[in-house]
Amino acid sequence: MKENAETLNNNALHLIKNGSIEDAIELFKRAVTIEPENPTIWFNLAVTLKDDGKLEEARAALETAHGIDPDNTEIIDTLAITCMESGDTESALGHCADGLSKNELDPHLWNTFGVLHFNRNELDLAAEAFEHALTLNPYYYDALYNLRDTYEEMGNEEGMKHCIEVMKTVKQGKQTGE
Repeated sequence: MKENAETLNNNALHLIKNGSIEDAIELFKRAVTIEPENPTIWFNLAVTLKDDGKLEEARAALETAHGIDPDNTEIIDTLAITCMESGDTESALGHCADGLSKNELDPHLWNTFGVLHFNRNELDLAAEAFEHALTLNPYYYDALYNLRDTYEEMGNEEGMKHCIEVMKTVKQGKQTGE
C-alpha cells in the first residue's frame, strides 16, 4: 500500500501526543516528500522541530510553508517567534510587519510585535502593540501579562494594577470553563 501524506501527518500528530518527537519528525519529513506543496504539513514539521529545539530547521520549514501560503498569519507569527528565539530580531520584526500588513486584526501578531519591542527596550511601542492586541481580544491572557510587565517597567502603576485585575478575571473564567 502506498503511503499517504494525510495519514503520515495524522500519525505524526499522534506520536507527538505520546512523546515520540523524533519519530513524528521523520513522519512529517516523509509526508512533505509526498506533498511538498502542503503548507499544513510543513507547518506541523516546523512546530515540532521548534519544540525540539531545532530552530534553524524549524525556520527553514516555516519559510517553505510561508512560500506556499504567504497570507497565513499563523505561519508568519510562528516564523517571527522562531526568528526571535534564534536571535534574529530584525527578521522577526519584518515578519510581524508583513503579517500585520496582511491581517491587522490578528492579536497574536500584535502580541509578538510587542514582545519584540519589549526585548529591544522600546517600551512605548511594546505597550502600544499589547494594547492593540487587547482591543482585538480583551481576554488575551498573554497580552495582558506582557502589558502588565511593560507597564511595570514604565512605572505605570495604575495600568499595571488594571492588568492584574483583568488577568484575575480571565484566569477565573478559564478555571470555571467560561
